[in-house]
Amino acid sequence: MTSHVYEVIVRGRMSPELMASFAGFRIDTDTDGLTRLVGDVPDQSELLGLLAAFDDLHIEVVSVNPVSGQE
Repeated sequence: MTSHVYEVIVRGRMSPELMASFAGFRIDTDTDGLTRLVGDVPDQSELLGLLAAFDDLHIEVVSVNPVSGQE
């Protein structure tokens, strides 16, 4: 099974410690206070685990989008 690249946008800024816990993701914060994580997600269970981690941390997920091609 091949992994897929996803973009997950969350509300707010992440601390350096929290960003470090999402190793393998490129993380950018825009001026509107949204944080964008882009990275490979091997399968649906990993994606659901990622979303559950945000829920456990009380971080609002704004959107989840598959990314086609390389950025």
